[in-house]
Amino acid sequence: MIERQPVHINKWLLPLSWLYGLIVYFRNKFFKWGIFKQEEFDIPIICIGNITVGGTGKTPHTEYIIRLLHGKYRVAVLSRGYKRKTKGFILAAKETTSKEIGDESFQIKNKFPDILVAVDADRRRGIRNLLSMENPPQVILLDDAFQHRYVKPSFTIILSDFNRPVYEDALLPAGRLREPCSYIDEANMIIVTKCPQDLQPIDYRIISHDINPFPYQDLYFTSLGYQELKPVFSGDNKPLSVLKDKHILLATGIASPNMIIKKLSEYTDKVDTITYPDHYAFKSKDIKYITDKFKKINSDNKIILVTEKDAARLVTRKDIDKEIKKYMYYLPIEILFADNENAFRDKILKHINSKKYKY
Repeated sequence: MIERQPVHINKWLLPLSWLYGLIVYFRNKFFKWGIFKQEEFDIPIICIGNITVGGTGKTPHTEYIIRLLHGKYRVAVLSRGYKRKTKGFILAAKETTSKEIGDESFQIKNKFPDILVAVDADRRRGIRNLLSMENPPQVILLDDAFQHRYVKPSFTIILSDFNRPVYEDALLPAGRLREPCSYIDEANMIIVTKCPQDLQPIDYRIISHDINPFPYQDLYFTSLGYQELKPVFSGDNKPLSVLKDKHILLATGIASPNMIIKKLSEYTDKVDTITYPDHYAFKSKDIKYITDKFKKINSDNKIILVTEKDAARLVTRKDIDKEIKKYMYYLPIEILFADNENAFRDKILKHINSKKYKY
């Protein structure tokens, strides 16, 4: 059986969590009572979200579904564009930057240039704008929109991090739950993400028992796989084996770098880390700090590694030394299903085919 670190709860903040929970309760009740209006659209709209604050793997799971649908349907991805420097509705184009649409949307547009990628904090307006296009999408994926109740999706997927189960967590600010654990009952599908690849049958049974999905809910388990290294700026891809005994400077601006650090430890014990908050906007002083720290590493066998999301923010920067650029690589990730992958794919495709739409 896999051992996990216990979930840390700031118990002294629990009174504030109870107040926060009361606000969430009445907000959601207002939608159920019709005081706040939900809007439903005549098109398959799949929401990929969670009930926790960040770090569950929404973007790679969204990309997995894009690959599944790519070539079969006209696909659009709509998100709010977290930490972008713009407002309102923006449809990404080839020249659009991460500052305009956010790093995750920028990453998706770069990977899938022929799909529609849009951002809008008002998802209803965003959907209307997408559907008013001359060649509108046939499927819309809502990235991180479970809390955006103004849109009623046709299908909802909730992600839960294996390392921080929702049923052991507490509401903000004592824990990391945006909504009570019971709200997971509203999902059509639950995916336990970031599972160890050596998960045992007893682990599946324990987690399934603790989540206790309803008969109408499907439960899946996924883990993160790592692809070959890609240059942030220019150069050739490199196999992970090149990391053997290499001195790595790992700079990350994500929710939790623990899984990447664990992966790198399979190749080398020489890993220096620089960690920033999730969606961090690198400043010139940060670039200088990373550069100086890298230059101080007394080895010719060294490399700077960042995440794919960080690479999206770094690639357009003009203040990175040309000599340093050739050492900068990022580590792309992919979603691996523990089992039942075909059942997952069939479920998504069946839903889309069963949902009537006029576009």
